[in-house]
Amino acid sequence: QVQLLESGGGLVQAGGSLRLSCAASGRTFGNYFSAWFRQAPGKEREFVAAINWSPAYADSVRGRFTMSRDNAMNTLYLQMNSLKPEDTAVYSCATQRFYSSNYMDSGAYDYWGQGTQVTVSS
Repeated sequence: QVQLLESGGGLVQAGGSLRLSCAASGRTFGNYFSAWFRQAPGKEREFVAAINWSPAYADSVRGRFTMSRDNAMNTLYLQMNSLKPEDTAVYSCATQRFYSSNYMDSGAYDYWGQGTQVTVSS
């Protein structure tokens, strides 16, 4: 059984930083996309970042967020710098069961974590 467990969320002031982690059990990430998505209250879930051989980012976070993957630890990371109040959301990690190039589409992912809350105060 594949499980993803996020950690590292919390409350931070605007301009601050947080590092999210996503530990996987039950499989390795392999040659599949893994990603971070976020969902703010009253809004649709949105793509944040994805990684396979190299990371890709949403325009809203490019230059501020960095996604990485530690294959030995079977863990994903999302380093978030220069946080803004509009980054407030529940952040979830996800990974694919079968390869799909549609890495920005949440439907391309089969396994999801439970999410971790990130709150950025102004």
